Amino acid sequence: MTTTHKVAWVGLGKLGLPMAARIAAAGHAVQGFDLSAERMALAEQAGIVVHQDLASAVDGCSLVLVSIPDDRALLGLCLGAGELIAHMAPGATLIETSTVSIEASAQVARATEARGIAYLRSPVSGNPVAAEAGTLSAMVSGPREALEAAVPVMQSFTKAQYWLGDEEQGRYAKLAINLMIAVSAGMLGESLTLARKGNIGWDDMLELVADSAVGSPMVQYKVPPLRERDFTSTFSAAQMAKDLDLILGCAHGAGVPVPLAAQMREAYTSLIGTGHGEDDYIATVHHTERLSGLSAIEPTKG
Repeated sequence: MTTTHKVAWVGLGKLGLPMAARIAAAGHAVQGFDLSAERMALAEQAGIVVHQDLASAVDGCSLVLVSIPDDRALLGLCLGAGELIAHMAPGATLIETSTVSIEASAQVARATEARGIAYLRSPVSGNPVAAEAGTLSAMVSGPREALEAAVPVMQSFTKAQYWLGDEEQGRYAKLAINLMIAVSAGMLGESLTLARKGNIGWDDMLELVADSAVGSPMVQYKVPPLRERDFTSTFSAAQMAKDLDLILGCAHGAGVPVPLAAQMREAYTSLIGTGHGEDDYIATVHHTERLSGLSAIEPTKG
């Protein structure tokens, strides 16, 4: 017999809503809350029981999942005016899926411990398409027994749940992965621009890159939109800049030199400053093209 859970999801944004919808589709009772009336309406259409206040949204829920933008939102929700932790019942589990700093996460950890709530740091790797498909990867740290109890719910929106330790390891892992993604975006921009300067056809080079030793899943995922010169955001340049700030703070605090992260932060600063902050993070391509004197229009295949 399949065990079902009563779940609350707080933060029904681009990632939060499809994750919550998959939990509901798997047969679990899901209650939702978001500050946006538009997102609440979409959640209701997805089979989520929406609540107009946070306290009633988490009432009676053994699992409370959160997806929010940044440190400020997390601390305001959990420890500030939102008082999420105060509304949760002792013995419940808080599963926080966002990309936030080690310091903010540690503050939440102390508050949950005082309340008798299990706290799983569970940032996810993937984008809204992966969230809709249920193929995100979760990097989890916190009480292992709490993760084991939550796996039946988490399996509905993730393909894998990697338990990494009892403390903030999940946060370090997410920032480390995002560092690699940011640097890969910069590398791709420089490589494709160099190929254009060498008069290699745009489609030809994209095909070669995707089929090469560096054709990672991230690169292969970005080839179709790059072929169309489509920089519509799945994860924006501004969001990547925010994550690079977190990466730099984390690395400096740990005594790790990260010159590539610093360089990419400057690249994204330039993108934002030239009006491309809401473009996809792979807009490093047209940024490097502009610096190289190439037009931003789709090049003719050679």
